[in-house]
Parts: sequence; C-alpha cells; structure tokens
Amino acid sequence: MMNESDMIKRVFLLGILKKEPDETLDEVTKSLVNTGMFEMKEAQQVLKELKEAQYIVNEQLSIKGIAVAQEAEAEFKLQ
Repeated sequence: MMNESDMIKRVFLLGILKKEPDETLDEVTKSLVNTGMFEMKEAQQVLKELKEAQYIVNEQLSIKGIAVAQEAEAEFKLQ
C-alpha cells in the first residue's frame, strides 16, 4: 500500500508531466497548493525531495520522473 507521502509525490510529478509548455515549476506548485491538497511549505518540501532524488533535473522531469508520473496517471485512470 502506498503511503501519503508517496501519493503526494506522484501527484506532484503527474502535475508537472501535465503542465503547459510555458508553465514554470513554481506555477505548477501554486496550482497544486490551490487545490487544497497541501500547504505551500509542504509543497516546497516535496519539490526539494523530488529534486534531491533526481526526479526533477534542470526544472524538468527526468526519465525517472516521467516514468513515475506516467505510472501514477495509469493508476488514477483505473480508479
């Protein structure tokens, strides 16, 4: 079973995967915070962790980040 932290990270990666080409990570973060899913402080911590774990490199998803985001998207479609 997936814990809440993993779920939040997956949603975050999916949000980045689905962002508009001209949208920044900052804008994606604000959009996710606006959904009420988490507070800005928590969102910034998740973003930092994703960067440290190399899911996000140079403000974009890495191959690893894309794979996890696509996996999350498939899971959400099944539910």
